[in-house]
Amino acid sequence: MDKELYSGFIRLHILYHAALGPVFGMGILNELQKHGYEMSPGTLYPNLHRMEEKGYLASDEELVDGKIRRVYRITASGREALAKTKSTIRMLFGEFFEDE
Repeated sequence: MDKELYSGFIRLHILYHAALGPVFGMGILNELQKHGYEMSPGTLYPNLHRMEEKGYLASDEELVDGKIRRVYRITASGREALAKTKSTIRMLFGEFFEDE
């Protein structure tokens, strides 16, 4: 899988799951792997940090089973970006598969 080509899909997938509820690093990494994305924590965490820097996600630390876990939640900007992207994705995939 070409990481550069799929990097946008990965971020959109993260936003989608964050819209459903809070996500954390290893949890979202496992979810992405179920969908065929092959990535390491060293690839995932910089994406989460960039998404937070851009204002799409916000994070907090939570105590879970005696350990501190950073939990990410979608922001209003993230929800807006996801909503705008849905129509673009729908149009792109419509064109992408129209010859089948």
